[in-house]
This record gives sequence, structure tokens and C-alpha cells, in this order.
Amino acid sequence: MANQRTYGSGLVRDVDLLEVLALPEARDGLGVSRVAELSGRDKAQVSRALATLADAGLVSRDEHTRAYRPGWRLFALATHATETHLAHLAAPFLRTIVARLNETTHLCVLRAGQVFTLRSELASHAFRGLGWEGIGVDPFTTSPGRVLLSEWDEETVGHWWRTFAGIAAHPLPDLPGAAGEPPPITLDQLAGKLAGIRKRGYETVDEEFEPGLVGVSAPVYGFRGDIVAAVNVSAPKSRLGARLPAAGRFARTVADRISAALGAPG
Repeated sequence: MANQRTYGSGLVRDVDLLEVLALPEARDGLGVSRVAELSGRDKAQVSRALATLADAGLVSRDEHTRAYRPGWRLFALATHATETHLAHLAAPFLRTIVARLNETTHLCVLRAGQVFTLRSELASHAFRGLGWEGIGVDPFTTSPGRVLLSEWDEETVGHWWRTFAGIAAHPLPDLPGAAGEPPPITLDQLAGKLAGIRKRGYETVDEEFEPGLVGVSAPVYGFRGDIVAAVNVSAPKSRLGARLPAAGRFARTVADRISAALGAPG
């Protein structure tokens, strides 16, 4: 009886439809008939269920082809779940950096054109870095921001930089409202810094984000081999300035360990 109740529930049936839309065949969307065929359900029931899921933002429907795809809310939920898992998994690794360097450490991601901190581990200094969870900052003058951009191709970086500067022909819709303000770094300078990150595996900043503050960051890779986060260490220049390269190498080592825990290839 328990199994019958489980498989008879509307929620489970709706999840089955979402799984169908996640199949490789559904990359360009699927019509109601094909979804019904793949799920083994009645076409009329599938049509009603997909309409309900579309109203909730869990699927989207192309106005021209009438094909269904996973919706914006589904991606938002998946992103939130992934980031929650990442922050929890990375916590003990971040604490090893604090124990080694005795400096505040952050785990950062890129959202809508800004760098956000998922988790902070604070050092024991009387004067220490603050926790930055939920606060968005400029990626151009921060080491985690540059690390998170470092895997992008030249065309994407250029388009994104010009959009930030407000000079793109078609600005990207998910960027913050900084149009018209020139970025604090030229496109050539940014390209050079991204190339440096790819070569040595970490980035440093020296009072670029804030006077008296220095930092290092290294990339964390997910199971697909793409950069999903950046490990960051920041501190006053008087304490960390002379140790930046060593701190960068250690941050890279710890970031690699987090990547391995996430199942990153290589």
C-alpha cells in the first residue's frame, strides 16, 4: 500500500515529467505527445501537468514550437541546493587555511555579474576580515572575481566587460546596474590577469579592492570540470603582504582538494 501511495502521488508523477525533460533528447525541448510517450502517461494528463508546472516556473513553453523545457525556478532551486552542498563540503577545508595562515577565508561564487560569498571562516586576530555572506562585490578588482572569470573565452570576457561599461550593443540582462560607469580595469589588463591565473593557478590583489587590503584566490572545479567557486584569503597588507605568493600556492592546494571532493576530473 505504501508503494501504491508513493507512486500514485501527483508530486512523484510531476517529478517523472521533469526527469523526462532532463533527458539528452530534450535539449531543444519536447512536445506534449513525446513527453507522454516517454513517461508512459496519458497525453491529456501530461498536458495538464505541464501547464501547472509552467505556471509555477518549473518548466517553460516555447511560444512558437510549443516545446517544453526545464524552467527558471527549477534552475534556481538546483543552484541553491548546489551552493548549499558546496558551502557545507568546503567548510573543513577552509578551516585548514585559517589554521595555517591565521587569516580570514571565504568561499565565493559568481552571481549576476557580482562576487558573492557563500561561507566565511574567521581568523582569531583582534583585527580580522569580516564575513561577507550575501554581499555582492565588483569582480574586476577582487581576486575571487578574476578567478571566476578566468575560464571564460576572450569573446565572452570582452562582451561582459563592455556590458559592464555600458557600451555593448545588446547588454546582458542579468548584470547589475552599473552601465555607464567604466570598469576599474581595462580590457587588455583584465585579459592579462586572467591569462596569469590560468598559468599559475591562483590570483593576487594588492590594495586594488580596498586600501590596505590584500588577498589571494584559487579556483574550485566541479564534476564537469568547470569553475564553480573560488577560495579566497584576505587580510591587511601589513600581515599578509609579504606572504602573498606562498598564500596563493596554499590556497590553490586547498582548492584542488575541494575540487577532488566534488569529483572534478584530473
